[in-house]
Amino acid sequence: MRGARHARWAACAAAAALAATACGGGSDSGGSETGAVLSSSWTDPQNPLEPSNTNEVQGGKVLDMIFRGLKRYDPKTGAAGDMLAEKIETSDSRNFTITIKDGWTFSNGEKVTAKSFVDAWNYGASLKHHQKNAYFFAYIEGYDQVHPVSGKQSANAMTGLKVIDDRTFTVKLSQKFSSFPDTLGYNAFVPLPQAFYDDHAGWLKKPVGNGPYAVESYTKGSQMALKKWDGYPGPDKAQNDGVTLKVYTDNNTAYTDLMAGNLDLADDVPAAQLGNVRSDLGDRYLNTPAGITQTLAFPFHDKNWNKPGSDKVRKGLSRAIDREQITETIFRKTRTPATDWTSPVLGAEGGYKEGLCGEWCEYDPAEAKKLIAQGGGLPGGQIKITYNADSGSHKLWVDAVCNSINNALDKDNACVGNPFGTFADFRNQTTKQKVSGPFRAGWQMDYPLIQNFLQPLYYTNASSNDGKWSDKEFDKLVDQANAETDSAKAIALFQQAEEVVRDNMAAIPLWYQNGSAGWSDRLSNVALNPFSVPVYNEIKVG
Repeated sequence: MRGARHARWAACAAAAALAATACGGGSDSGGSETGAVLSSSWTDPQNPLEPSNTNEVQGGKVLDMIFRGLKRYDPKTGAAGDMLAEKIETSDSRNFTITIKDGWTFSNGEKVTAKSFVDAWNYGASLKHHQKNAYFFAYIEGYDQVHPVSGKQSANAMTGLKVIDDRTFTVKLSQKFSSFPDTLGYNAFVPLPQAFYDDHAGWLKKPVGNGPYAVESYTKGSQMALKKWDGYPGPDKAQNDGVTLKVYTDNNTAYTDLMAGNLDLADDVPAAQLGNVRSDLGDRYLNTPAGITQTLAFPFHDKNWNKPGSDKVRKGLSRAIDREQITETIFRKTRTPATDWTSPVLGAEGGYKEGLCGEWCEYDPAEAKKLIAQGGGLPGGQIKITYNADSGSHKLWVDAVCNSINNALDKDNACVGNPFGTFADFRNQTTKQKVSGPFRAGWQMDYPLIQNFLQPLYYTNASSNDGKWSDKEFDKLVDQANAETDSAKAIALFQQAEEVVRDNMAAIPLWYQNGSAGWSDRLSNVALNPFSVPVYNEIKVG
């Protein structure tokens, strides 16, 4: 990376293993939109679209269209490249000087400056703003003052952030974090305009960013209309006139609309259609590896799941799940049984270690039954797997998982599904610790580093640690890995941390997920990035 002297081990290793792109033919017929505007399936995000408060996929899709940050992850390789960053310099992996490029503005005409970043990061870190991604700023010096573990914050700005001039600011971390610059493509780190603070309610209704699209309108439960921003100064300008994100509460309905010509793009092909999607769409369908994993998480805030012996119950449940059969019969090989807690897209050089889960991810009904009994049995005699019902695929696999567990335990109702209507409803239950049993915990990587598959999910009080698991040894190993500048040593430390997750079965790995999409014959140049999100700005219409 230009001008940087920090260690770049993680992103460089991951980039070599990442690739996800495909194209299809186009014509002038079909689809629900006219002109060069395309329609795409979507689900209402959990929260209003504040970048530092959005940590789920649907909101992230929009942020990726309307914002650009210091870094951007290459849509084909996942490598972290400079976007607004002209240079990021450090000599010690703790003190960074960041210079931003000149000529960038927000879509409302405001200039993007160093202050745009510093103010946004301070806002995101502040305890009083209750931002879900606040944790991403935890390594910046002074975070503990603006976001203390307990009590009121004693400052409104982190001491580690200083504006030098319009195009330069400095960042001082509380400890070495060698891959810090490569995390800066994540949406929590994007700049915000002054309008965000001057009329916050107005901004939430119609967010203003600095990306290739601008929000035109949003009706919750119906659709969001985004239009191409003609004044966008970046190199990745939109190749279409806009995108209409249409809200669906069932991806089977989205697929039906696609086939009927009422939708241009469905980026989540339902499991029920996988057997016929090739014959339906031909080369207008893609299925490609992505940095997505599916796990069963547990409510460690509930004493029934956080007591001596409960790790044996979790390991027993893991061994009761026939991953091979489920991925073959339900998902038609668009999923691969998981053998660790990261993703194969990282590659061995990036930290993926096939088989790290060992015997605990191997199907063995007899051992499963024995382990669960040794651990004291299922809490209350039954588990209820909580999931969102607005994706038809989830009910299918949850029912299959429960059937596998029930067969292993020789009990018809040892496991049952516990559906919630929408993704937002489901997230509100899990993030507010309102569930008392296992719950679906899909993870789409924020950036292609092994650290991102572990720290946000399992570090004490991390942003996406919804089950509130905590382990001092895991935390210590992650801190050591982040401070390590040698690639091999850092990855080895992260893998040791992952072994702690395994030994405690902090979550049950299920399968690695491919990204899938189908589109109408109006579209061409359709691709999914390594995060399984359509590269909307590259799609052509007509």
